[in-house]
Amino acid sequence: MKIGVSSYCFWQEMQAGRMDIVQAIGEIAEMGGEHAEIVPLGFDLARNPELIEAIRTKASEVGIEISNYAIGANFAGLDGQAYEQEIGRVKREVDIAAALGVKLMRHDVASSVDRSIRQFANDLPKLAEACRTIADYAAQYGITTSVENHGYYIQASDRVQALINEVGRDNFRTTLDIGNFVCVDENPVVAVRNNIPYASMVHIKDFYIRSESCDPGEGWFKSAGGSYLRGAIVGHGDLDIRSALRIVRDSGYDGYLSIEFEGMEPCVNATKLALNNVRRLWKQCESNGRSEE
Repeated sequence: MKIGVSSYCFWQEMQAGRMDIVQAIGEIAEMGGEHAEIVPLGFDLARNPELIEAIRTKASEVGIEISNYAIGANFAGLDGQAYEQEIGRVKREVDIAAALGVKLMRHDVASSVDRSIRQFANDLPKLAEACRTIADYAAQYGITTSVENHGYYIQASDRVQALINEVGRDNFRTTLDIGNFVCVDENPVVAVRNNIPYASMVHIKDFYIRSESCDPGEGWFKSAGGSYLRGAIVGHGDLDIRSALRIVRDSGYDGYLSIEFEGMEPCVNATKLALNNVRRLWKQCESNGRSEE
């Protein structure tokens, strides 16, 4: 098991032009991360392929792994040529993942204004066919593709499982974000227990939660059910991170743990604090586990 950081954590700095992806990898290594997850926000590896080698070189120089490549995609509501074009685009992103040297890749699957279970059931076969086609393409590189529980539409643990089971490929799994379940008002501890058997990657994220009757103002957004949420430094928010990590540990999961931060605090220090907290909590889970064996 290796604890590292998603480049998404540094979006504040990248958006302001104070950091690029190569510098982000250096920051991750300096704060003690063991791997870097690449999320192409603010840069495009398809249009700037020279960055692929720059990323690999920097990771090698600082002695960390590149764990995962995470991109956006949306197959919902597409037909004919548009549907095939989106599948083709994601396949080209799989080629980029292979060039980065990763064996894991997360791609989004769908978003929809109509988030009803009826609409999801109607969309599921077509979404699964797209994911199956991409997973089959990724298999030539030994890459496992995945869907993350985010974006509201495919966020609840049962919808994630429904898609994985419909795809029916061993190399299509889930990037399990232990915090994101609150966006659809699902208990994260229960949801992590539901979906950890399907996880190829685990994201560690925390949130502050306030009731729908108390509008906290700027910086907050609403869950599907109306609660107010704000990103927090892992360990500082309202989620039971310790219990979620204990479930991950007890499951036998031995892959990457990746910090995600999307709060209001300065992102570099916030990410460092989150990384240290996760490392401390994971060690406590290991110690408690050994004492009970």
